Amino acid sequence: MAAITSEMTIADVLRLNPKVVEVFAKHGMHCIGCQIAFHESVGEAAEAHGVDKDQLIKELNEVVAEK
Repeated sequence: MAAITSEMTIADVLRLNPKVVEVFAKHGMHCIGCQIAFHESVGEAAEAHGVDKDQLIKELNEVVAEK
């Protein structure tokens, strides 16, 4: 299983495990279904929402590992 990185798009992360929606929502990142999700990286989204990028990636990887 590939680890989630800050360069991956939100859409790529959602394809790995749809349960990551809960992590994005927890951090106030609710537009995961919008068009920008296909172009915006996890790192860019974290910055835009004032979220700690490293913490977000850690939590996303934890969810994907649960698979």
